[in-house]
Amino acid sequence: MKVLIQKFGGTSLETPDVRVKAAQRIINAKKSGYSPVVVVSAMGRNGAPYATDTLLSLVKDICPGTYPREIDMLMSCGEIISCVIMVYTLKSEGYDAVALTGGQAGIITDNHYGNATILRIDPKKILKYIEMGKIPVVAGFQGVTEDGDITTLGRGGSDTTATALGRALSASFVEIYTDVDGIMTADPRMVPNASVLQHISYNEVFQMADQGAKVIHPKAVEIAMSSNIPIIIKNTNGNSPGTIISSYSDKGYTQVKVGSPERVVTGIAHILDRTQVTIEALDQDKENKILRKFADNDISIDLINIFPHKMVFTINGTDNDKARTILEENKCSYSMISNCSKISAIGNRMRGVPGVMSRIIRALTKEGIEVLQTADSHTTISCLIKGEDTVKAVMALHEEFCLYKI
Repeated sequence: MKVLIQKFGGTSLETPDVRVKAAQRIINAKKSGYSPVVVVSAMGRNGAPYATDTLLSLVKDICPGTYPREIDMLMSCGEIISCVIMVYTLKSEGYDAVALTGGQAGIITDNHYGNATILRIDPKKILKYIEMGKIPVVAGFQGVTEDGDITTLGRGGSDTTATALGRALSASFVEIYTDVDGIMTADPRMVPNASVLQHISYNEVFQMADQGAKVIHPKAVEIAMSSNIPIIIKNTNGNSPGTIISSYSDKGYTQVKVGSPERVVTGIAHILDRTQVTIEALDQDKENKILRKFADNDISIDLINIFPHKMVFTINGTDNDKARTILEENKCSYSMISNCSKISAIGNRMRGVPGVMSRIIRALTKEGIEVLQTADSHTTISCLIKGEDTVKAVMALHEEFCLYKI
């Protein structure tokens, strides 16, 4: 039995025409000898009748307070509706299918409502339907607790459902269908000549997602990587072969000399609305106290550099007020630069290659872009810049590393 997971995002389900195209993808997989297991998101995006944000708006103004258990029940409805409609679409094409909630598909989670973690998957019911010749269609983004309460899996939850089912069912690969041709070298809204990557490693796509590229949730990649199941990102509406995400071991770790025609950087990602915080005149006890206070208030710190008597780091702009309160209560001498952007160059091939940071700084300086802070690892180099320079910086690095369409 060759199991294939096919996940369809909201834009791949929002109209009857595009749902028929999605159904045809499923049918073609079955004709090719695979046993497809389908995962669906809620139909459409915010404003569409059954999109998650639209459902949440139904209770927004009824009464104060948030009730996570009930909110998860509400949010799960969009995927269930998509599930049933996709089953009817497949049946209209002459193929037997069965709709399953996350719980019915055997997905057991903890009770962290709104961002639950999958504890285990019991695939017996899915396998039973496959053996009966039916196509299981599973509601993404959800599971149930040990007590049977509905939970949702947080941002990118349907991708997580797809790769988790892939692991549980030992799938040959996971296809994720969306409205783009694959993973791009940069955000095409900023770089019109950005190109589709044919192949990218788990680590590279994990870094791109973590550094702001809206490609696939890091949790989904982590699950696929743990079982070495390839993921293919495809366009429901087009014929592009898409982007393969895999271990990439035969191509991804070759060292490349600077100046080689082979790409040393795979892609450019960015995160907006960062704030740089500089704290002066610190001793170690006060430094530790400030870091604990930030953690206790759910303020995530990035790009941290610690010097004797000084600390520099970045936070999300939405946390500025909380950060100021903490710093002033603790009588810190500090400064903040708001509306910054973090620009990251990502690529396995930069590992051990000298001169990459130099090229990045030179390319940005040439465009008159001030670099406020840097950080690097084996596969990622990040620069903090002023927000108004974001587009210019992304385009400059895209050009510097020859990532444009050829």
